[in-house]
Amino acid sequence: MPSSRSQSQAQYSLKALEIIQRTNELLAKGGYNGFSYADIAALVDVRKASIHHHFPAKADLVKATVAVHREATRHGLQSLSLLDIDPLERLVAYSRFWAECIQASNPPICICALLAAELPSIPAEVADEVKAHFNELHAWIASSMEEGQAKGAMRLSDSPSAEASMFMASIHGAMLSARAVGDASVFWQIAKLATDRLRKA
Repeated sequence: MPSSRSQSQAQYSLKALEIIQRTNELLAKGGYNGFSYADIAALVDVRKASIHHHFPAKADLVKATVAVHREATRHGLQSLSLLDIDPLERLVAYSRFWAECIQASNPPICICALLAAELPSIPAEVADEVKAHFNELHAWIASSMEEGQAKGAMRLSDSPSAEASMFMASIHGAMLSARAVGDASVFWQIAKLATDRLRKA
């Protein structure tokens, strides 16, 4: 991920970015309904009124947090696309990135994976950001699979779009499975199966 402030981050003050970072952490722990402004105020050492100054409502705060997450993901995927590796190894690298994050609990899960499970109950503007994240991720995975198939480096049993949906479901399901059993290694066990099945015999 880029170290400099991104376009999305540039619109916020340093204090607002700290609030967003803490919100990301709290979302990863308990989802949309798992925290309050009081929890953030304790972590950032500001009054709740100061948080409301930056983000008037919780939906505004979580929407901004997901938007920053989306941009970081977008830059990360672009960086992977620029690596001199075949498309399958690109997907392996993506999976390993999350395996390392989950192992280090930094973060322990993709916040969009958690929020997706809450779509029926979260505000529409947050749900739209979450859906946009998955649409972009799906497009990147499908493009990598289409390239891999064209180059003869990847074996697909269905269309690139259908295979991308299955791969994405495997990766995010693996995050939830690892959390459910309290074992970070479960994520890589599932993710490795998801990539190994794409290898040419």
